[in-house]
Amino acid sequence: MKELKSQALLENALQIAYQAGQHLNRFYNGEVSLQTKTKSDKTPVTSADLFVSQFLIEKLTALTPNIPVLSEESCQVSPEQRQQWHTYWLIDPLDGTQQFINRTDQFSVLIALVQQNKAILGIIHAPVLKQTYYTMQGHGAYKQSEHSLEQLQARKIDLSHSVNIAVGSKSAEQKVRSILNPNYQYEFTIYGSSGLKTALVAEGRADCYLRLGQTGEWDTAAAQAILQEIGGDIVDLQFSPLGYNQRQTLINPDFLAHADKNACWQKIFQLT
Repeated sequence: MKELKSQALLENALQIAYQAGQHLNRFYNGEVSLQTKTKSDKTPVTSADLFVSQFLIEKLTALTPNIPVLSEESCQVSPEQRQQWHTYWLIDPLDGTQQFINRTDQFSVLIALVQQNKAILGIIHAPVLKQTYYTMQGHGAYKQSEHSLEQLQARKIDLSHSVNIAVGSKSAEQKVRSILNPNYQYEFTIYGSSGLKTALVAEGRADCYLRLGQTGEWDTAAAQAILQEIGGDIVDLQFSPLGYNQRQTLINPDFLAHADKNACWQKIFQLT
């Protein structure tokens, strides 16, 4: 990185994520009035999403003036323009808007730095849970809790025990069950935002997260950087790693997030 050394860049980005989380908490705790509306894709957006999006854009632009910022809430950049970008920030100011509205505490700020179509820095910050997952490529991946710092490690799955799969709802669980190999045992963890479900995988509380449904590139970039740093990945249903800013659309295909690249995922999920 020319603008800042990698460790300094990560430390500054973490501070920005923490500040963004403080702003989300002000809306969440009722210190600032929260307005909600429905976007054209039928998903909710709140005044917290929009405020924190603008905050992140301003702070990241001040940090690295020559690196553009692409946010879920301000992604009106043409494919032709953004595909000229060698390096850019990719952010979701409020991952888990529905969880935020429903007051489950399971929402997060997502910040990724993408270089040559690959996320090389990733931050998942859950302000109410007081948990932050982060990485800079080549420097390890970590979970910062209120009173501890833990280096994340890949966990090898053992098919002689139940495979724990993270999903977002009971309906998502039923969709996933329909493609599982019946020769193995499974258990499910229903959890909040996309980033936090992937964080469960990164810290070993779930073996994988299978997403059969729409997400954006901003939902996966930070998490993929973290998983790749510990030997995992986020792959499409042909088991190819997700890439960024390579297509006309910013919508992801269905995907599998895992932390064990040597597991026989093709045997577990019957996708053909």
